[in-house]
Amino acid sequence: MPLSAARRRDPAWPGRVGLALAAALLLWPLLVATEFKPWQLLEPDALRVTGRFVGSFFPPAFSGDFLWMLARETWRTVAIATAGVTLALLIAVPLALATTRALSVSALGGAMAPLPHTLRQVVRGLLIVLRSMPELVWALVFVRVVGLGPASGVLAIALTYGGMLGKVYAEILESGDTQVSQTLLRNGATRLQAFAYGLLPQNAAELTSYTVYRWECAIRSSVVLGFVGAGGLGQQMDSSMKMFAGGEVATMLLVFVLLVAAADRASAALRRALG
Repeated sequence: MPLSAARRRDPAWPGRVGLALAAALLLWPLLVATEFKPWQLLEPDALRVTGRFVGSFFPPAFSGDFLWMLARETWRTVAIATAGVTLALLIAVPLALATTRALSVSALGGAMAPLPHTLRQVVRGLLIVLRSMPELVWALVFVRVVGLGPASGVLAIALTYGGMLGKVYAEILESGDTQVSQTLLRNGATRLQAFAYGLLPQNAAELTSYTVYRWECAIRSSVVLGFVGAGGLGQQMDSSMKMFAGGEVATMLLVFVLLVAAADRASAALRRALG
């Protein structure tokens, strides 16, 4: 198509082509640095290895003893994720309220007072520290402190997700309409009252949706943490993979998919109930 005809049909065509070229120029060094070569997946040796690996998953394992063990470890995985997120909420909620500018009494007149501003920055720094360390690193630390088992997974999820939830909660509360909460503060309400009657009602659906999403992520994390000795499905999956029991791995993956699907349904139901 001639350049003039393209401009007549889409006046923004030159800008879009320029953005596409700029994106390609930026992406190419990243692909080179990561040695991204997808065509290697289609080589005969790679296809042969992939075929053997996928073929080992069939037939899935459905023996009685294995299913009983799978149910026990699935329950343990959900328990690790739920307990971890619950502890994360105990960390996140106070820190999020402390960093939310809309709940600052000293900021009602404009600039925040020096001491509250300093405390707010300290809390924000703490949230950064908590979420900057992956839960896998925390789990490796706690495995050495409390030993192998679910406790290390719970603590690892609690710290990392406490930082994540606190940051996002504060952003959600800041992005909403703060007029009601500020009016309550001006009329003598406490910070908790301004939060409960001003910010929480209008942001409850979004806060709940994100919390359930993080619980879903925690289920995935608890499986990964099992590979470093934190218990649950991950630890059993690691054992089955080392024993080349592909059928057991396939069944556990199926259960894992069902767990994530159930969490997604729960999130949708809560959004409808609060929406």
